[in-house]
Amino acid sequence: MLSDVRRIAAIQGIRAFAYGFTAVLLGVVLAREGFSAAQVGEVFAAMLAGMGLMTLVVAVTGDRLGRRRVYLALLVGLLVAGVVFALTTSHLLLILAALTGTLSTDANESGPISSLEQAMLGQAPARERTRVFSRYNAVAFLFGSLGALAAGGPALLRHLIPAVPANRSLLLVLPVAGLVCALLALRLGPGVDAPKSPETRPGLGTARPRILGLAFLFGVDSLASGFVVQAFLVYWFSRRFGASTEVMGLVFFSTGVLQAASSVASGWLSVRIGMLPTMVFSHLPANLLLAAIALAPTLTVAVPMLLVRSFLSSMDVPARQAFTASIVRPEQRASAAATTNVTRYFVKPLGPLIGGALMQVAFGAPLVAAAALKIAYDLALFTAFRNLEPEREAGGPAQAAARSDS
Repeated sequence: MLSDVRRIAAIQGIRAFAYGFTAVLLGVVLAREGFSAAQVGEVFAAMLAGMGLMTLVVAVTGDRLGRRRVYLALLVGLLVAGVVFALTTSHLLLILAALTGTLSTDANESGPISSLEQAMLGQAPARERTRVFSRYNAVAFLFGSLGALAAGGPALLRHLIPAVPANRSLLLVLPVAGLVCALLALRLGPGVDAPKSPETRPGLGTARPRILGLAFLFGVDSLASGFVVQAFLVYWFSRRFGASTEVMGLVFFSTGVLQAASSVASGWLSVRIGMLPTMVFSHLPANLLLAAIALAPTLTVAVPMLLVRSFLSSMDVPARQAFTASIVRPEQRASAAATTNVTRYFVKPLGPLIGGALMQVAFGAPLVAAAALKIAYDLALFTAFRNLEPEREAGGPAQAAARSDS
């Protein structure tokens, strides 16, 4: 299993770098190709819709068809979609490629591919699971940040070396990433698939109520996050403090590095105090800091708050993924990961709309509202699941609970 964990982490790192790289370039490339703002918006909307739809497909078929088989198909889809984006200017073809669910508007994708990765990593021994998820997320944050940072390099070099390829050619990083990832996926062993026996039944089964409850709460958290997405924070800091794009670019690169460190710290903390306490007790101070940023008097006060908040707010991600994998049977993990991820795509687009409306009431209102909603999520999560003991070791409480599901 250890070699499979390393391969999945490598695939995640390659994808995160490619997504971070192209997330910076894609809007610029489409604008330079003559696409209108509405058409660019349609392409991005198709990416989000495709990720949501394909995550639903993974929830239903991931364990029935086999995780490795579906995973490989999605990575080949990334290769094909990347070729389309790198080589064509057809609006229709771009929409169709976006609907494969294999592309991302952000450096860290949490759609169908990562849902399968989370299910496969859930096969790691219970005593190692939180550390596995912490390293997996650290790779994503770090390489996504490096990809975003690297995206500005070619434009800078082009002033010195005219032969540096044009921006559209740089989108070939997507099919190259897809090809390398697919080759790595071919080497995954059978241990990443759900165990097969006459008693195993893919799908959520009697775990459905608790996973749907978890998905609802994660959706609330995602809605609140939508109030303060990265693009909005850049705008808010610019309006509130006059922060330049260059300064905010450096700030958000730094937050990516801190998020990677946070993922490693999450694995260490989860082993000592548990996954659920790590999720809640790291999130609460992060949310208080988010509200405090709205009241910060200067940029030099607000930026350190944002950096500390970024470190704390990401600590729940690996713990959340490990917790989800640990409260269901092995053959339910793909459905559980996909179900809890897909709710984010249904509610996330509402966040910026509500955040924009709140700004009309008070300039700092979106930050305060997001913090309040996230604190409510933290308290509800702890109240609802504090008595549910996840699997910690072979034969532990969660395994006994899982057997009672059959």
